[in-house]
Amino acid sequence: MRVLMSGGGTGGHVNPAIAIANIIKQNCPDAVIEFVGTKRGIENKLVPHAGYKLHHIEIQGIRRSLSPDNIKTAFLAVKSFGDCKKIIKKFKPDVVIGTGGYACWPVVRAAASLKIPTVLHESNATPGFAIKMLEKKATKVFVNFEETVAQLKCPEKAVRVGNPLRGDFSTISREKAREHQGITGKYRYMVLSLGGSMGAERINQEVIDMMKTYTSRHPEILHIHGTGSIEFEETKRMFKEAGLENCPNLQLLEYIYDMPEKMAAADVVINRAGAMTLSEIAVLGRASVLIPSPNVTNNHQYKNAHVLEKADACILIEEKELRDSALAKAVESLIEDSEKREKMEKNVGRFAVLDAADRIYEYIKETVK
Repeated sequence: MRVLMSGGGTGGHVNPAIAIANIIKQNCPDAVIEFVGTKRGIENKLVPHAGYKLHHIEIQGIRRSLSPDNIKTAFLAVKSFGDCKKIIKKFKPDVVIGTGGYACWPVVRAAASLKIPTVLHESNATPGFAIKMLEKKATKVFVNFEETVAQLKCPEKAVRVGNPLRGDFSTISREKAREHQGITGKYRYMVLSLGGSMGAERINQEVIDMMKTYTSRHPEILHIHGTGSIEFEETKRMFKEAGLENCPNLQLLEYIYDMPEKMAAADVVINRAGAMTLSEIAVLGRASVLIPSPNVTNNHQYKNAHVLEKADACILIEEKELRDSALAKAVESLIEDSEKREKMEKNVGRFAVLDAADRIYEYIKETVK
C-alpha cells in the first residue's frame, strides 16, 4: 500500500496524521508512506523524527479579514495545487489522507482531481476550514465526535472512528500505573495538571496558586504539574517564591515523558481541550477540569470541551473565569465528592473509541479497494 499523508501547521493536525501512518505501518509493514507539508510548520520537526519522508509545498492560510496577503494566498493555492499533482503522479499513492490544516487542502484536492481515493480525518467536534472545503471531494470523512457528523455537508460520507492515540493509553490500568509511579500506599489521590508541551503562562500561574492554597495543605494528594518547556524557568521561580519546594507531595516537571502512565494514575486531570487530549481522557475514563486555549482557530478547544460539559463529563473553565480560586475549588469538588468523580469518569468513558486503530485501518483498506 502506498499512502500520501498531509496535515500541517500545528501538532493538532500533524500528530493524528503520524498516528494514522503508524497504524498503517503496524498492520502493513511493507506500506510506503510519505508526507506533504510546508517548510514553516511543526511537521518539519515531527514527521522526520517519526521516520517519514516529507515533501514541501508553499501554501499559507487565508485571512478572515480583507488583507493583501489573501492575493498571495490565492496565487500559492494555484501553484501548490500544481506542485501536489506532480508529487502525486511521481509517488503514485493508493490513497491520500488529510488531517486538516491549510497544507492538506491542495494535496487532497489534487488527489481527487486525479481520481485517487481520499480520506479526511477531523479530530475536533467542529470541522475545520480545510475539512469543510474538501469534504465534497473526499471519498470518506473520519470523525472523532458523533456531533461532528451533523455539521458536515456530506454526512453520508462520515464514519466515526475516534482518534488514533499515541502511546499505551488503552492498555494501562489505574492500579498498575499507581504502583509503578510509587503512589500506592503513599498517597490517596493524584492530581495531574499541565497546559501543553510548550506551556501556558496563565495555567501555570493558576496551578501555583492552587498548590499554595489547596494541594500543599493536603499531604494525601500527590500533585504533579508539567510546566511546558518555554515556561519552566519562570514557573520554577514562582514555585520557589511560594515556598513549595519543601512539599514532598508537589512535583514540578518541564515535560511529562510518560504521559499514558501518569494520566492513568491520576484521579483528576487539569488540561487544555485539544482533541487528542480529550480522547486520551475518555479512553482512560478520568475526571477532568478543562481550560480551553483561547488562542486557537475557530475557538475549537472550547467547542470540544463544551460537548463533554453538556454530558456532565468534565468541568469546563474558560481562562477569563480563572479567578477567586476557581481552579482549586473545581479540583476540590472532585477530590472530596467520590460520587461526582465516578459519575464523570463513567460519562467521559462513553466518548471513548477503544478500537480506533482497528477501525481506521479497516476503513482505509476498504477505501483503497
